[in-house]
Amino acid sequence: MSNYHPPTDLEAVVNSEIKEWHFHIYFHQRNADEHQAALDLRDAVLRLRRDGAFVAVPLFRVNTDPIGPHPVGSYEIWVPSTSFASVFSYLCMNRGSLSIFVHPLTSEVVITFAYRVDHEIRNAWIGPSFPLDLSTLPAKSEEVHIQYPSLKLGYSATEPEYTLDQRRRIGANVERILKGEKEAARVPMN
Repeated sequence: MSNYHPPTDLEAVVNSEIKEWHFHIYFHQRNADEHQAALDLRDAVLRLRRDGAFVAVPLFRVNTDPIGPHPVGSYEIWVPSTSFASVFSYLCMNRGSLSIFVHPLTSEVVITFAYRVDHEIRNAWIGPSFPLDLSTLPAKSEEVHIQYPSLKLGYSATEPEYTLDQRRRIGANVERILKGEKEAARVPMN
């Protein structure tokens, strides 16, 4: 039996929310069809961003060889948490046969980012997974590499999406509505 109990303190949970994500689109660098499919997907994401579907910023550089922990050709797409569901949905539906490595950018404390843990434990895959070379990553870094601060999204956001009071009101309203739904689980009493 596990001694781990997931946190339920609203303020602590909100303060530890993931604010930014990376999607790494993988392709076998010597496979011209996969490489082109990856570039076509990148162009589609750029067009959709322009048209307002979501905020997603593909890195300009496309790695045609393995780099860092990534064992094949790849490129990175930075996504603020406010666009995560839209980008994840789009990539799930339109990745073709490409694999996509997804990981959060988390901060353990205000100025320490947990690079290795984010890649090793807090990750997900869309499509088949690839083995990563985690020896190339530091466990933590004091250097805060904020991406695209001019957007004022993610860790650069100046205001939270919802205040704690707004979240409490939303939660109470959801509970009130779900009270009549017999299939919905009930909140434990303690």
